[in-house]
Amino acid sequence: MNLENNPERASQLCGEAQARLMHSVATLADKDVQAPSLLPGWTVGHVLTHLARNADAHARRLAGALRGENVPKYANGQQQRRDEIEDGAGRSAGEIIGDLGSSQSHLEEVFSLCAGAGWPNGHFRGGGDYGAAGCPAHRLREVEMHHVDLGLGYTPLDWPEEYVAWDLPVLLATAPERIGSSSERQLFMAWLAGRGPIDAGATLAPW
Repeated sequence: MNLENNPERASQLCGEAQARLMHSVATLADKDVQAPSLLPGWTVGHVLTHLARNADAHARRLAGALRGENVPKYANGQQQRRDEIEDGAGRSAGEIIGDLGSSQSHLEEVFSLCAGAGWPNGHFRGGGDYGAAGCPAHRLREVEMHHVDLGLGYTPLDWPEEYVAWDLPVLLATAPERIGSSSERQLFMAWLAGRGPIDAGATLAPW
């Protein structure tokens, strides 16, 4: 199932993923949110702040679509995204967790409004790469990926099969442009074709 084309199901999966995330972070202390995450240069607080602002960004796009407005995720682009993450990452655990919970709850309220209205103006791109109808699926990816990045015990083996069935083909399609050298592409292709082992030294640029 292409979850980008099924915002109703994607929003349901997203709600479940957000609930799992809140369960994982509910008891974090200040020292925990200032600890390094699995993402280079980011603390747990950076990741959680990003997830809160990302929820706001998707809610902004979808609320705009409800009003018939083609709204971007961030009015001031990637600089706004970076500033908001840096500004929020140093807060206390209680502030960060409360902010995340509030942002996610608001997004789920917007999901409900969109569902009731039949997900209008789903083709609006807001200057991005996908339409507003794809917001629930892309939010689901953010939550599932970054839940792992927190390093709190949630691993790729915990990803729901329905999420993997959608996103694995999407990510595989980006592999050619993310593999560095010609030889790495050749060996990766051979592995996909069952013609050799995966090259342990191969690297993929972030998606």
